[in-house]
Amino acid sequence: MAYAPDCVSRPQITPGRWAQPGEVSAMVSDVVIVGAGSAGCVLAARLSARRDRRVTLVEAGPDYPSVADLPPDIADGSGPTLSHDWNLTAEPDGPRPAIPLPRARLVGGCSATNGGFWMRGRPADYDAWAAAGNPGWTAEDLLPVFRAVETDADFPDGWHGSDGPVPVQRTHPDDLDDYPKAFVAAALACGHPLVDDHNHPSSVGVGPLPRNVRDGIRMSTALTYLAPARARRNLEICADTLVDRVEVVDGRARGVRLQTGRVLEASTVILAAGAYGSPAILLRSGIGPAAQLHAFDLPVAADLPGVGANLVDHPLVAVDLPAAPHRRRGPTFQVMLTMRSTLAAATEPPDLHLFVAGPFNDASVPAGAVLGIVTGLLRPRSRGSLRLRSTNPADPPRIDVAYLRHPDDLTRMIDATRAARRISRTPPLADLVTGPEIHPGDNIGDDDKDGLARSIRARVGPYHHPVGTCAMGSDAADGAVVDARGAVHGVDGLFVADASVMPTIPSANTNLPTIVVAERIASWFDSTPRLATSRR
Repeated sequence: MAYAPDCVSRPQITPGRWAQPGEVSAMVSDVVIVGAGSAGCVLAARLSARRDRRVTLVEAGPDYPSVADLPPDIADGSGPTLSHDWNLTAEPDGPRPAIPLPRARLVGGCSATNGGFWMRGRPADYDAWAAAGNPGWTAEDLLPVFRAVETDADFPDGWHGSDGPVPVQRTHPDDLDDYPKAFVAAALACGHPLVDDHNHPSSVGVGPLPRNVRDGIRMSTALTYLAPARARRNLEICADTLVDRVEVVDGRARGVRLQTGRVLEASTVILAAGAYGSPAILLRSGIGPAAQLHAFDLPVAADLPGVGANLVDHPLVAVDLPAAPHRRRGPTFQVMLTMRSTLAAATEPPDLHLFVAGPFNDASVPAGAVLGIVTGLLRPRSRGSLRLRSTNPADPPRIDVAYLRHPDDLTRMIDATRAARRISRTPPLADLVTGPEIHPGDNIGDDDKDGLARSIRARVGPYHHPVGTCAMGSDAADGAVVDARGAVHGVDGLFVADASVMPTIPSANTNLPTIVVAERIASWFDSTPRLATSRR
């Protein structure tokens, strides 16, 4: 066949031919999806369900078609892994050096490597998207989608799904390891309420973490969505294939150009390469701020100042404590505490996450292991950006994560650190700590705001939830990159459907919201006539 060797070809599909550099190939697909992660696998499964639509899914990393093919660390749902990574880093920010920004590079994306957190966020998160000019994105609109994607083993009620593709369950309180159990008891002693269900819209407090893991296996979108669709004759999967740019001719997307120079033509292109990958592809395609494009001698296909702007992630930092070496019985992450900072009103969603991680064996610590009480800021006000480093798709972009740049973010992270410290000093968790605090350290008191600020700034890192770099909205001049249905402003036949379109970050881990974004946008391809081939 004429397909490139890294494409999984179905013999029943009439093959197109590959183009030479500078040439556009004969059409081989109706839809090309770039990126096979949390969103891309969903899009491929949903759009290929229509038999007369030819779909090609392109992924830069490897493909493991079944559970039996998975490397052990990818199958293991007990905790995250970094074995398949893009090796991205944030730009240095003042005294803080560059920090790693892990992003998964394989079919399944970060859903195949993450910690298995299955968190929805709050109704106010999604109502804000709709209020910003994006009809169809209210919490009421999305509740049926949240329910449809999951099978929740613990809560068969109107808030949860019972027949979706992704299994969800929580560690029973009796089965918690010693440290998570002690964390819950200490949090309760500190006055935090007990919650059974963190995905209920009004829950605030401490309780078991919902996780998309079954029989110890991380249930990625590759296993839950894509696997049942693999046998379809109209679906093509191209792994180990790096996309350079979208081919735009006369204001319309005509396909994608690969790093090799070959072009895969299609009537519709959907980017699902994530909050770092999708804007970088748009920029290399001549879609973005005109001044940036001119700096790289790129012809401007669409002057969209919002491409790469509005980057936001949940910052993360831990209170590190010495502990005795410990062999966990269950997953790394078992419980979660949500709470409000001193800057959050009682009517606002909680803006802080706290959870216990470890102990992790560490020979450099006299006690033998380190226990972390990890704190995350859920509603950051800082905004960063992404820019090209070069036009070579193999060069990572320049990423400014802007952690804690807004002063309110630092204030709230200090609140989180103080709350974590209080829990760590409260029995029964305090009984499991074997010595002086490692970080921030006992030499920095709770009232030493400057000392806490220095420690937090020096150690802050990513919660791995970047969003916003191709934000949806009605006005491109105001920073919107796509409209409310994922269509790129000013370019026909081009869509973005991943975490990058979120105009603001949900107050939760973003794997589940990203799946919901993909489901929502995919549903409109068949409900709206000609959506996949024309602008409305």
